[in-house]
Amino acid sequence: MPKEYKYTKTFTYNGRRYKVRADTLIELGRKIEQKLSDLESGSHVISGDTTLANWSESCISTYKTGQSDTTRKKYISRIRHCILQEIGDMPLKKITPLHCQSVMNRQAGMSHTQINEVYQALKFLFRYAVANNLIASDPTAHLLKPRAKKSDQRRALTPYEREQVIALAVTDRRWYLYLLMLECGCRPSEAAECMGKDITSLDGFHMLHIRGTKTSCADRLVPLPSYLYELIKDIPPLEHIAQNREGNRITNLNRLWQGFKYHLNVQMGCKTYRNQLIPPYPLAPDLVPYCFRHEFCTNLARNGIDIRTAQKLMGHSDISLTANIYTNLETNDVLEAAKILSACDTKRDTEASNH
Repeated sequence: MPKEYKYTKTFTYNGRRYKVRADTLIELGRKIEQKLSDLESGSHVISGDTTLANWSESCISTYKTGQSDTTRKKYISRIRHCILQEIGDMPLKKITPLHCQSVMNRQAGMSHTQINEVYQALKFLFRYAVANNLIASDPTAHLLKPRAKKSDQRRALTPYEREQVIALAVTDRRWYLYLLMLECGCRPSEAAECMGKDITSLDGFHMLHIRGTKTSCADRLVPLPSYLYELIKDIPPLEHIAQNREGNRITNLNRLWQGFKYHLNVQMGCKTYRNQLIPPYPLAPDLVPYCFRHEFCTNLARNGIDIRTAQKLMGHSDISLTANIYTNLETNDVLEAAKILSACDTKRDTEASNH
């Protein structure tokens, strides 16, 4: 575990906060004086004695130059909260494989996405620390990932669910976000960023430009269904297609979903008492926003769209992600065929017994 110090002092220099730690007040004063001197002279030298927090700033600004502003903020936030809070104050040369594994172990039970992001970030920081001769060996060389929480099974919508979702979503500008997921395959964050200027056309077909950043394939054009185009075509270029009641971009996706789910249950016949839903709930508990994106891909498969075209429309960097949905559809089709054939067999047996 990272060493714990008795004294900590935080100060601000040129609008940026710095933290200094020491075991004695005398040592703390000396470290603060040295830090201020380095800042004023601009003589901060990167070495094995550089803290991981300071190295991460230099490393990211030097080697992550292709990131968008949104991606950069998310990346830095993940590193700050999951890595630097644990070992950020330690000098690079003092960080051992045990420290790095301890950071990873704290991610146990988190999502696969979060665990992979922390894992890759640790590998990135120390790979370039070795490349710059700041440390002799990479403490993440044998890093292990902890067990993630079991992922929710994504599925397509039933025809009834699809009908109900569209009927409700068209009534409120906030819920246009779900229409963009359902009809254009947007990720939630991508749908929140779509603006009027992203509505375009190509060879006479209405299109939506999805300015995705998650993968190198995320920036893409997808067809717009006629009814959705008519619904959003007059949105001003600099307005978000989905916006809250104040006319601003949707930021709280969880709150948005809870509200939509409540109204969807009511629309589907759920009883309420003092604005609280009364069980049983008509809406299936496994229906989550990502099911809308899954439904989009499933429809591509149902309509015979080539899997590589589907990969581009979904913005998948790996075709295996698209293939998983296509394979699942094939399995469901086989099961549906089995049910139909079984019903036919039962009918034939009944008719035979009557003769």
